[in-house]
Amino acid sequence: MVVAIQAREITMALWLFLAAMLVDGTDGFLARHFRVKEMWPSFDGALLDNIVDYLTYCFAPVTLLWLGGYLPTGPLGWVVACAPLLASCFQFCRMDAKTDDHLFLGFPSYWNVIAFYVVVLGLGTVATSALVLACTALVFVPIGYVYPSRTQTWWVANMVGAGLWLLAYAVIVASLPTPPAWVVAASLGYIAFYVGESLWLTAQRRRHRADSAVEPTPARVADAAPVAEVAPAPAQLPV
Repeated sequence: MVVAIQAREITMALWLFLAAMLVDGTDGFLARHFRVKEMWPSFDGALLDNIVDYLTYCFAPVTLLWLGGYLPTGPLGWVVACAPLLASCFQFCRMDAKTDDHLFLGFPSYWNVIAFYVVVLGLGTVATSALVLACTALVFVPIGYVYPSRTQTWWVANMVGAGLWLLAYAVIVASLPTPPAWVVAASLGYIAFYVGESLWLTAQRRRHRADSAVEPTPARVADAAPVAEVAPAPAQLPV
């Protein structure tokens, strides 16, 4: 990827981004299917996955934005470029990056998607910088983002939507520099659906936690139950 970017082969880099997303979307399933963890318990596939994802989802896309001239020049450009790199270091190292209900906590370093739309829409340095810094800030905001292949909500709809988006991605890259406007709009429609669903699931998750916090547990009910007073037994008169 980086070699293609250095050679200013932007279209090739975007194709490689797509290949990386396809691999990333299937490697976990294949690892579970072939029971890699059981067959090779000393090998940490999750650690390797994080290393590869950081390079393909963060480092390479930010390199594309920098060398492609989509970021400001000078010190400001360095700041904007370093912001997602450092924020993603935090994101990939946090223990709670993936929740128990299969959500990504904080913006999940989709910098390849950001770079893709920056190129396709032809955004300038100001708009690109604003987008990059906004997404960098979202890394630290506790919003749950959908994990399409493992979500427990609307799994079929999410997988179909993700598949159609990948298809639209391929059509757009194949038709650069003038992709069909309706395909670009349709792909952005899926992004809007993804963000909306993520916000809705985050609200549902917080509401569920709030309800669980105030719902009385059996121990609390037992503690709060009034204790009936036992009347003293009448004194017995001596016979």
